[in-house]
Amino acid sequence: MATSGGRKAWFKVARRWLDDQRAGEAAPITRDRPERVRDAKRRMDEQLITELRAEEAYQRYRARGKDRRGGRFGPNTVPRRYIAPPVPEGEINVTDPDSRMVKGQHQFIQGYNAQAATNGHQIVIGAEIEVVSPDFGHVERTLNAARRDLQAAGVTERPKLVVADSGYWHTEQMQRLAAEGIPVLIPPDSGLRTSPRPGWTGGIYDFMRGVSASEHGKAL
Repeated sequence: MATSGGRKAWFKVARRWLDDQRAGEAAPITRDRPERVRDAKRRMDEQLITELRAEEAYQRYRARGKDRRGGRFGPNTVPRRYIAPPVPEGEINVTDPDSRMVKGQHQFIQGYNAQAATNGHQIVIGAEIEVVSPDFGHVERTLNAARRDLQAAGVTERPKLVVADSGYWHTEQMQRLAAEGIPVLIPPDSGLRTSPRPGWTGGIYDFMRGVSASEHGKAL
């Protein structure tokens, strides 16, 4: 595992890896409630073990003394070691263990965050199911789902451009896709804002605002 940010970011990546592993297994949910309860406990144990492994990786990363860009950590930034709880924390739904509490339009609900990729004719060419609320960080995964489904359908043409709303902004993913030759057009500000987000000025943010405001950008 390699990521920037603090311990929470490493734990988030670890939990995403665990969710992806479970999705790949695609194990059916049993109709027997006692068995579902046992499965729920197993899942919570797995999550705690995954976080402990992420903690070990995070401590090794910090022990190097440099971040992944080569910069040195400050002398007063040594993190305290994570103390694992005696039993796994959190909640899990024993009816549908894969679901999560996700933020809906007006309130939190037990469910999923569905993502869809469409072409210029509004035909869905790819879909993905997530268990985290915000759309942030999903643009690359949703595009990969579209490319996978197009290939499975025998369609040789591949996406040449990605357009998404501001909630999908993720600088690293956008740069990776651009490096693949796929331009990404995502406005850094939502349509409800009258001024830039705090700290979101200069560099790629202003560049993207300029592209979005251009005649071609508006047409897209």
